[in-house]
Amino acid sequence: MLEKLLEVENRYEELGSLISDPEIINDQQAFRKHAKAHAALQDIVDVFRDYKKVLSDLDEAKSILDDNNVEEELAEMAQMELEERSVEKEKLEEQLKLLLIPKDPNDEKNVIMEIRGGAGGDEASLFGGDLFRMYSRYAEKKGWRTEILSLHETDKGGIKEIAFLVEGNGAYSRFKFESGVHRVQRIPTTESGGRIHTSTATVAVLPEAEEVDIEVNPNDVRVDVFCSSGPGGQSVNTTQSAVRLTHVPTGIVVSCQDEKSQHKNKDKAMRVLRARLLDVAEQEQHGEMASTRKSQVGTGDRSERIRTFNFPQNRVTDHRIGLTLHKLDMVLEGELDEIIDALITTDQAEKIKEVK
Repeated sequence: MLEKLLEVENRYEELGSLISDPEIINDQQAFRKHAKAHAALQDIVDVFRDYKKVLSDLDEAKSILDDNNVEEELAEMAQMELEERSVEKEKLEEQLKLLLIPKDPNDEKNVIMEIRGGAGGDEASLFGGDLFRMYSRYAEKKGWRTEILSLHETDKGGIKEIAFLVEGNGAYSRFKFESGVHRVQRIPTTESGGRIHTSTATVAVLPEAEEVDIEVNPNDVRVDVFCSSGPGGQSVNTTQSAVRLTHVPTGIVVSCQDEKSQHKNKDKAMRVLRARLLDVAEQEQHGEMASTRKSQVGTGDRSERIRTFNFPQNRVTDHRIGLTLHKLDMVLEGELDEIIDALITTDQAEKIKEVK
């Protein structure tokens, strides 16, 4: 760990020299890049320098205690210093391990979330609607803006499939562990026998991709336009405002029909397509890493059952970390912080173990 920290400090000093260089200052793009990298290392370098001061104080206290001729009063002071600095050393080491964890470059981004009804027919679609309302309310509590990008409802008021954007600083960092299969256990309103029915919905969480993150060649995208339709195939309008984008190289298909403007629908569909393409690229990039290290929390396996919502017992259970809360009603109203904080803490604890 000490070698890594020294490398970080050397890089910090190197970047400090670069942003003071007149040539770099005159190149605004290079200056912003180096200044951002310099600022990102500030916290860890400050803590590391405090840590080095503590190590120096410990060495000094030990040398005093090793001196057989030292006065008793000075020895007592040195012993107190040794005990205090030892506690401080342990705290700083834990802090440094946390700071050494590679930051997810997507954490500060907006997020595009996709919810699809899974097994369970109409109940699955109704549950998909519950999940969307839960996430919308959570975003509202955080002061974030939610925008529906595409929506396919059922004639019974459920959501067969929805893609929506959450705009807010750090949105991805809070939502990224929601990806996976969510299961609901409840008695459907249509069930006369009062039997508990089990349904599922899948959630995909994607960081919003800017044009600089992923370049989409227009020649690779087939654009089809058609008339919008509502639940059950009911016609919404007779103008060809709905848009379907097909990325030919990957086969990814995105459609949007929520806006009356074809241009707006195409723009929304392109935002979803960019996010999916960035996700594919990142999955390929991290594929080797994922095969050698499977995180307990995980963020990528969308076939994994991650959470159960049990209505009769007012219970929600996150299976990855064994967390059970008997306040499902509050969770569905957007009170998600307790679950999300526990997932982040578990993920950080796992990553700290890898810092040596």
